Amino acid sequence: MACFQAAAALYTPRIEPVRIPYEDTTLPGYLYQADATGTPRPTLIMHSGFDGTAEELHFSGALAAVERGYTVLTFDGPGQPGPRHREGLVFRPDWENVITPVVDFAEALPDVDNSRIALLGSSMGGVLAPRAAAFEHRLAALIAVDGVYDLGQISVRNIPGDRDEAERLLRADSAPELDARFEQILAQDATARWAINHGMYVMGVDTPRAFSASYLDYTLQDGIAEQIQCPTLVCDAAEDEFFKGQPEQLYNHLTCPRTLMMFTAEEGAGAHCHPGAMRLSLARIYDWLDDTLTTTP
Repeated sequence: MACFQAAAALYTPRIEPVRIPYEDTTLPGYLYQADATGTPRPTLIMHSGFDGTAEELHFSGALAAVERGYTVLTFDGPGQPGPRHREGLVFRPDWENVITPVVDFAEALPDVDNSRIALLGSSMGGVLAPRAAAFEHRLAALIAVDGVYDLGQISVRNIPGDRDEAERLLRADSAPELDARFEQILAQDATARWAINHGMYVMGVDTPRAFSASYLDYTLQDGIAEQIQCPTLVCDAAEDEFFKGQPEQLYNHLTCPRTLMMFTAEEGAGAHCHPGAMRLSLARIYDWLDDTLTTTP
């Protein structure tokens, strides 16, 4: 962070570290300005997901949006690295209670056109940002990179029985056979071991099963997706190893103006959040945002 902030001070205009008021503390973030005039501009609020940082967003969309003339506000929310490490804040499914104070903060900035504020969430942010947009209707556009409809599907997919039975086992006071299965996974799969251990940390729970159960609350089911009003771009990666099929599910449940944008392996953009072809994917995403917000260069 110290290295990033030292570099941020060398940009023109400089990238400003900010503290966004949130409940009884603040959330860390960065303000990017297209120029030093203080002219209100269309604005993009960005956050990551399960393990990404506000600093990483510099390379995965923030600077590219500034090049197009946007004001950009990036931040870490509860459960994400800054607030989790320093304030002990864990993830919460009602993400609108995170985004609303961020929008309040943005609207007070002279560089922000309050009528053209968009929200972009990446990775797990692909369910958090749509959840927020379902209840925070000041947003002029929403981008999910990539779209996620229901994290609970990840939790229950390898548990025998139907969804109701799987949820009952995950939330039960005792489920020794399932706990033993989690221990086996931890011993055999390094990727799963990292994800589960990190998940327990960011969700503030003590067992693999409790982490898996926490995912059940991160959903756009039961009419939540249908409450989104602003134009929405749902991105999809053809070879997504985490949420395959979920972008289309989210898209199909939207009742607002909507676009489904597929990225392919042939483009180099087929992996989760398209790290192999960021310029390509961001160009297409920001073309959509330009058109949606009717931005003039």
